[in-house]
Amino acid sequence: MSEIKTQVQFVDIDEDMAGQRIDNFLRNQLKSIPKSMVYRILRKGEVRVNKKRVKAEYKIAAGDVVRIPPVTIQEQDVNAPAPVSTKLNKVAELEDRIIYEDDHMLILNKPSGTAVHGGSGLKFGAIEALRALRPQARFLELVHRIDRDTSGILLVAKKRSALRHLQAQFREKTVHKYYFALVMGQWKNNCKSVNAPLLKNEVNSIVRVNPKGKPSETRFKILEKFKEATLVQASPITGRTHQIRVHTQYMGHPIAWDDRYGDPRFDAYTAQFGIQRLFLHAANIQFTHPGSNERVEIHAPLERRLEKALEQIRKER
Repeated sequence: MSEIKTQVQFVDIDEDMAGQRIDNFLRNQLKSIPKSMVYRILRKGEVRVNKKRVKAEYKIAAGDVVRIPPVTIQEQDVNAPAPVSTKLNKVAELEDRIIYEDDHMLILNKPSGTAVHGGSGLKFGAIEALRALRPQARFLELVHRIDRDTSGILLVAKKRSALRHLQAQFREKTVHKYYFALVMGQWKNNCKSVNAPLLKNEVNSIVRVNPKGKPSETRFKILEKFKEATLVQASPITGRTHQIRVHTQYMGHPIAWDDRYGDPRFDAYTAQFGIQRLFLHAANIQFTHPGSNERVEIHAPLERRLEKALEQIRKER
């Protein structure tokens, strides 16, 4: 590894960049340096906004001029194997998974097994892959998150204004999301909503129904009944960790191939039809477009192997 020193930069802040804290702005601009260095150059006054020192919590505004000082970063040895090379096939796969894109946002039909971002021992995630696919993009940020093993719709903002607009809709609960889940047994016709508080164990991240937990509601609709399973549509009203997975388990109908909340007997049954992944898919989303303010509805198709599995299960009836 060798070291290189960057040049001083002067960045003119536009409306799209405005509103974010200066420390977050710098971390986005200087992705190759550790977070501690960002705060060090801020404390030492090397970062200037309109020729003045600022603190980490300062929020940049349109018209500001930010001076980013020279910093020393590690340059990868050209003779060393590039760590991203082992992920090139996944990066290429995500290009084919983009189901919608315009100047404001893109929507990914995320495959199961791909984390939305790196972290917790993972160097690779969907957002890192998208940035590799769009190196010219000035801004690419996750609007929301879905579990690593859940497939389907993932919104990514291409402008800070779009990010703010879409995240406000999530907070105000005007975004409607619908998931497909294959659950064990016969879901009852009269069970159209599960309202059970959820509490997350901060040590192992396991979520359980607990009266001390946060209010949580999921609405359900039966799509298709099979001999030993039911395909349901789940719509989370609240957005708790593992909410759909825990609520289905709580009702006695865990999702196929759920390694945390599932049932090994159901996994063995569904395996004979070729299912070897969590059968939870973010299939549909409705929201207001951040550019046109028109209501938009996006569908993400199930991957072919899940469709084929359902075809095989239907034959058992």
